[in-house]
Amino acid sequence: MGVEGDLFHEPSGEVGRLLPRSAGDAVAAASRRSNVVMSARWATNVNGWLLLLPSAVLLVTFTHYPAVATFIGSFFSTPKGARPAVFVGLDNYQAMIEDPIFWQALHNNIIYAVSTIPLTIVLALFMAVAVNAKLVGRSFMRLAFFTPTVLPMIAVANIWLFFYSPGYGLVDQVFSVFGVPAHNWLGDEHTALACLIVVAVWKDAGFFMIFYLAALQQISPNLSEAAALEGASRWYFFRRVTFPLLMPTTLFVLINAIINSFRLIDHIVVMTRGGPNNTTALLLYYIYEVGFKFWDTAFAATLTVVLLVLLAAMALGQFIFLDRRIHYQ
Repeated sequence: MGVEGDLFHEPSGEVGRLLPRSAGDAVAAASRRSNVVMSARWATNVNGWLLLLPSAVLLVTFTHYPAVATFIGSFFSTPKGARPAVFVGLDNYQAMIEDPIFWQALHNNIIYAVSTIPLTIVLALFMAVAVNAKLVGRSFMRLAFFTPTVLPMIAVANIWLFFYSPGYGLVDQVFSVFGVPAHNWLGDEHTALACLIVVAVWKDAGFFMIFYLAALQQISPNLSEAAALEGASRWYFFRRVTFPLLMPTTLFVLINAIINSFRLIDHIVVMTRGGPNNTTALLLYYIYEVGFKFWDTAFAATLTVVLLVLLAAMALGQFIFLDRRIHYQ
């Protein structure tokens, strides 16, 4: 065979079967491979959406749709009997601005939130650090701290209602040892809201402790060993290393604490019913009264929209301003 035959002979064997015969065959092979890859991606996406579909349906049905329907309903009047709802524009919002009880409930809620959120977070962090250490009876301490969380809200309210009972309640019994006279804690405008704050901190701190405890157990012990070798104190190590690593958990806990501070209603219904003189009427309880006691659903929808906007704004602000201070391992 000549030189030309040596240069242009057809490959044989496995190599011949793997190499395309022409440029058209190469394009066809590449197109088939591309179609296979796209089909695999499409099948993966479809399977993913099918797995998400049950949760998405529940989320839209019980969260997004009610929120949109509430927003639309705030622009209509309350239907009564044979009279259907009519479009009233911003009249409900105007009535809300002129409502003094709304402003008092909002003021009470702000005081309640500003008091409960830092106290709950600090107490939860302290308890998590305490039960994370190697102490005798650590399991019992964890159980004791977490027990209030698993109690029903109504049960907790009734327990503390007995504690605050004037004369024979636990609080007065303890204070009587120090010579403090009996006091109507839930009937006094100056102490009723503070009593609800104590109950909320007592119940929620154990719940948030679990998240902090899980985060503390994820921190490598090598960090504390290295700090000890360098002579760093425990407080310095906690302030400069431990707490910055807990910032993702703190952000999560903070958002949940804010939501909890604006959705309290069970304790108020059992313990004070918004009294005395509306000093314990928080925003969600006022919405409950307007919607289910006075049956003014349109005005209740207006109040609910304001509550949702407040919660969304606070959550968005936390993500914007705290995200730069979060450190991930």
